[in-house]
Parts: sequence; structure tokens; C-alpha cells
Amino acid sequence: MVVSTSSTASSPPIPKGGGGGRRQPPRVLSIPVRSSRRRSLSASGGPDRSGVPVPASRDPISLPRPLTSADLMEPSGDGLKVAYQGCPGAYSEAAAKKAYPSCHTVPCEYFETAFQAVEGCLADRAVLPLENSLGGSIHRNYDLLLRHRLHIVGEVRLAVRHCLLANQGVKIENLRSAMSHPQALAQCEQTLTKLGIEHREAVDDTAGAAKLIAEQKLQDTAAVASSLAAELYGLDILAENIQDDTDNVTRFMMLAREPIIPRTDKPFKTSIVFSLEEGPGQLFKALAVFALRKINLTKMESRPHKKRPLRIADDNCSAPLKHFDYLFYVDLEASMADPNAQNALGNLKEFATFLRVLGSYPTDVSEA
Repeated sequence: MVVSTSSTASSPPIPKGGGGGRRQPPRVLSIPVRSSRRRSLSASGGPDRSGVPVPASRDPISLPRPLTSADLMEPSGDGLKVAYQGCPGAYSEAAAKKAYPSCHTVPCEYFETAFQAVEGCLADRAVLPLENSLGGSIHRNYDLLLRHRLHIVGEVRLAVRHCLLANQGVKIENLRSAMSHPQALAQCEQTLTKLGIEHREAVDDTAGAAKLIAEQKLQDTAAVASSLAAELYGLDILAENIQDDTDNVTRFMMLAREPIIPRTDKPFKTSIVFSLEEGPGQLFKALAVFALRKINLTKMESRPHKKRPLRIADDNCSAPLKHFDYLFYVDLEASMADPNAQNALGNLKEFATFLRVLGSYPTDVSEA
């Protein structure tokens, strides 16, 4: 079981007791099994002379219409179970709610647990961070994209607004330590120092810090987390927007078992990963594939190829040289429905040693 359904897991919702009137975190539920039969025999028109059921005739107006790409995108997420990493109240949960406002969120302990939850049909989607405007890329998720066979079906940007949370009655002058995810602590370093909070304690996620402080009733430690975490765990907000840089935005990817149908009537982005032979000009040649077709690249990330970490090259030296073998993750401002993008990837495939399309999906143009 990849997503915990018991109260003994590392990141389950807190129990209902002792919460007063505050809203309780959602419980993790398993996905009900859906029947593949769309109509029972009782809905048919009865058997023919051979005993084979014959469907009843229906008014053509009442027949179901074909699905469109808009249907497959499910903008509201009504009825979807969406996995995210962290405890209830995490920024990833807020991103999941922004991506699918009517969804049921499923907290997962690790990033890979969220991948496995979707693959194992315990969740319909996963919303996981890819990069932050201050902290950079989340490399773990780039590696997991290659290890698993899920598809990127969308992106969502979320403005991160950190708050300083503490138990009721605790004042800022009582605080000696701040607890949160390492990136959150780094993003608030200057503000925490100005407030006189000297010590830092790193934990797995921001909401987990708030949960721990509430459960242990710590009086000298505050959490750096969201206002939602304060509401869920009954903590006071001592200070708001304590991040050192106001332009703190995290970009999340939306993952599904099946890709969506790409379109050309709205801005789309396509994410790919590829590797190249060793040699001068190989990367230049790969980038030229897009430049010559006027396709803009919005991101490029290189990661060592874990299955082939070292490449041995004979450079006429006394001993062979060993180089890292790299994978290149690239985001294109193009839809896979565009023949121009298809031709570009066809050209790249001619000389790339490996190429995979991770997803072609709508660009998030909303306010973060």
C-alpha cells in the first residue's frame, strides 16, 4: 500500500479529538473500484430470438456525445483524488486545490509515494513541485519523472507566503528556534534573524513542522508554514509574509496515468528529456533543432544519467577519461499538436541516444 490509510502512518491527518471548532485535516481514502460496464442488461431492450441481448433504442438527442480534449482536462477536478507530498496544510495541498478546486486531496509521505499512488489507482492525479523561483529545481522529482511512466497533464504556479506559527499564548520574544522545511527556512533567514530567532530545525515539510509543534505543545519553537496549517492545527499566526523575497513562486506539475489530447487553440508547453552522444557541438546541434524552427525553450535542466553514470572516452591519453553521462530536461513553448514541434522532435530523434516526451499540456497563465 503506497498511501497510508491508518492513523499510525508518518503523515496522516491528525485525530479529531481536541481540535475545538477548527477544521480537521482530510482523511486518506482508497479509491472505489469503478465498474467497466456502462449499462446493465436490465437497461437493454431484451434478448433476441437467439438469446443475445439487444440494446433498447434511444432518442439520438439523449445519446452521449464524444469526449473532447476539454473534457479530459477536467478543470474543476470534481470527484478526482489528487495526491500530494506532505501533511495536510502543506503548500502542495494548496497547489492541488488551485489545480483542481473540487478535488479530494490525498496526503503522501514522500514524492515517490505520490507517483505510486497514481500508478496504483489509489489517486487519479498527483500535484508535485518542479521548481521554485528562489530555491531552484526539485531534482528528486525530475529523477522520478524518468523512473515512472506518468504523464504531465498540466502545470500550476503558486505564490508562497510563509507565516510564523506558534502555540496559543506564545510571543515572538519567547521563541528560540524555528522549524520547517530547509528551503522554507532559507527563504526566511533574514527575517528570522531580525526577529531574534537564532536556531533552525529542519523537517520534511512545512505543515509537518506545524503539526509537530501543536502535538508536542512546544513553547519556545515556531513553525514556518502556511496560514492553512495554522487553521488546521490550532496555532496562532505571529507574523505573516516573512519570506525575504516577495517574489517567491513555486511551479507544480500535474501528473496522470494517461496524457491529455494536445491543442493549438491555446498556449501549450511540452516537456521532454533526451540524451546525446559525447562530442563537440552535440548540444548545440540539439538546440538548433528548435532554434531553426523558432521554438522557444523556457527551461533546460541537466541531470547525470543514473543508469549510465560514467562514460569512458579515449582521448589518446595514457589512461581513458571518465565523464558524466547527462540527461537533458527541456520545456518548449509548443504543443505536440503543432506539426512544427513534431518535426523538431523527429529531427532530434535522428541523433539523440534517448528521447521521451514527458507531457504536452496547457501553460498556466493565471496569477500565482
